[in-house]
Amino acid sequence: MPSTSSQGGNAAVTREQLIQGLQEDLAREYKAIVQYVIFSQKLDGARYMNIADQLEEHAHQELDHALKIARQLDYFGAYPTHTPAKIDAPEENEAMLRADLQAEDDTIRNYRERIRQADALGEFALSEVLREIITEEQDHQIDLATALEIVPNDQARNSKTQQKKSK
Repeated sequence: MPSTSSQGGNAAVTREQLIQGLQEDLAREYKAIVQYVIFSQKLDGARYMNIADQLEEHAHQELDHALKIARQLDYFGAYPTHTPAKIDAPEENEAMLRADLQAEDDTIRNYRERIRQADALGEFALSEVLREIITEEQDHQIDLATALEIVPNDQARNSKTQQKKSK
């Protein structure tokens, strides 16, 4: 099938690029599952008990996301990857939460791109699945940022960091 230009004059996207992106998304979901399982058990101290319980719930949700992405890959005739993205395993509480938050930021950014690709190719069912996933990923961002007492939205957070550096 020929490639289709995405809106806004961006470069054309192909099905192969979409599938490769979904494979990378799946690898990030695997990473998230592993990190959430580990961190939910390793966080310690009264301040972190509530978020530790939330991380257990996040692990289950990330598994659901992985299954949805794998199903979409199967729809496209692609064999889902079996390798997770590089897992971050810091041992300090705040570093664990920051690693998870960075992973959520990356995941949301990539899913937004995947939605643009899916829409450009007329794969509207896929973009709807990804929109549902992003809703949960943003909830994870909020939970993690709240525990860290920072702004959940990565663009706003990065803007504030840049403003502090320029002062």
